[in-house]
Amino acid sequence: MEPKSILVTGASRGIGREIALKFAEGGYRVFLNCRTSASELEEVRHTISEKYRVPCETVLGDVGNSRDVASLFEQIYRTCDCLDVLVNNAGIAHIGLLMDMKDEEWKQILDTNLSSVFYCCRAAIPPMISRKCGRIINISSMWGTAGASCEAAYSASKAGVHGLTKAIAKELAPSNIQVNAIACGVIDTMMNGQLSDEERKGLEEEIPAGRYGTAAEIAKVVWDTAHAPEYLTGQIIGVDGGYL
Repeated sequence: MEPKSILVTGASRGIGREIALKFAEGGYRVFLNCRTSASELEEVRHTISEKYRVPCETVLGDVGNSRDVASLFEQIYRTCDCLDVLVNNAGIAHIGLLMDMKDEEWKQILDTNLSSVFYCCRAAIPPMISRKCGRIINISSMWGTAGASCEAAYSASKAGVHGLTKAIAKELAPSNIQVNAIACGVIDTMMNGQLSDEERKGLEEEIPAGRYGTAAEIAKVVWDTAHAPEYLTGQIIGVDGGYL
């Protein structure tokens, strides 16, 4: 029997890596994507192949670029006819005052965090509609709901992900395709690695749970969402330790 297939964007480290490992453990064929960290992505592929013995391929490309997305989906569709699960995880952060932000920085944030979701969904949806099944899960942030000072572009891009998630969920519900987003709180990944020890401690004190979340916890929520009842769609699922 052919295994189910999943594409995880931004899978070379952090949350994306843990999601890929979680689904490999569950027997999925895994397609791993990243833009530049080819050696790290290959390490994830090797781990999956050796530990879980499931099919695993790397599909390099910038998912914020429509041509790259078309190319990597061509590669995927040479292996399987349709994805069962698409996880749009690729994302970058930018900390700084809005008035100091350059045009190129704004565009890069929107392309990587928001346009990538549009491009990948557009490529993944047609076969899902033909089969009348599929799950799309967008990795977002609590700042898409609340907004964060000095992270205006990041917050705007994630708010866009929330709106896109809800809109696509309504479009695809008649075709039995579920679309949800995971609004992550402060997760212990490299994205938050720039914080000083003092900043980290201060932030932890603001979180009711008293700690950062882990990438493995987010991966578990993604797995559970991908296998939830079909009636769960169009939701922004907060995983933030009670922060919001």
